[in-house]
Order: sequence, then C-alpha cells, then structure tokens
Amino acid sequence: MSPRIRRRIAHFNRRVTNHLIRPLAMRLTGFGVLIHTGRSSSHAYRTPVNVFRAPDGYVIALTHGTESDCIKNVLASGGCQLVARGRRKHLSGPEMIHDEARRLVPWVVRPLLRALDVSEFMHVAVAPDDVEREEPG
Repeated sequence: MSPRIRRRIAHFNRRVTNHLIRPLAMRLTGFGVLIHTGRSSSHAYRTPVNVFRAPDGYVIALTHGTESDCIKNVLASGGCQLVARGRRKHLSGPEMIHDEARRLVPWVVRPLLRALDVSEFMHVAVAPDDVEREEPG
C-alpha cells in the first residue's frame, strides 16, 4: 500500500473510525489505546492500535506506517501509556522493528497484516516503575 493511501486512511481513521472503536479497543484482545502526548501541542491523545503481548512488554502493529503522528509522539517522548484489556500500563523504550515475516505477532493475525502490507512494528517495554491499575469503564 502506498504511503499516500496510508495517510488518507489514517486521516479518515483519526476523524471517524477512532472515535467509534476507542471504547471497544480498550477491552478487546489484540487491541488497545495508546495515550501519548503531542510533540508541539502537549495535548494528550488516545489512539486505538493493534497491540500484542511480548515477553518484556508489547508489540504494536504500525498499520498506518512509521510516519503517523502517534508513533512520532511516542518516539519523541520515549514512552506512553497503554490501556489494553481494561488495564493501564506505563511503557518506555520504544523501538522500531521491521519484520517481513511478522514473527512478532500471533500467527493468526499474520495473514491479515500481510494482506495490509504491514511489516513495521514498534516494541515498547513495560516501564520499570509501572504499577498495574484497573481502567474504569
């Protein structure tokens, strides 16, 4: 998928889709909501993402590519928060990973990510000082 098409889809998702799925994404397996701070606005944003557990943290599938504002914000700040399965986690040490084989994610989602031409991922570790909390609602 071309970067131009990805940007158009990302714009539509930011304006429409994200508002609809954000409440569900905080509870459904394979989804979560990243809470990140804007690089210049300092505004807190909540972005639904495809997220999967890793041994020391989480792997986020970059379905909109590496140039999305969400990813740039997390990289610039060195971390974020994630609400997944009703729990809030503090994450740090974002690292970009290119994985054509998609080995970082469960085998069941690999065909879908392959069809969407997603081979970029971001690994984030659970912050050492994180205290797991139940997220309301």
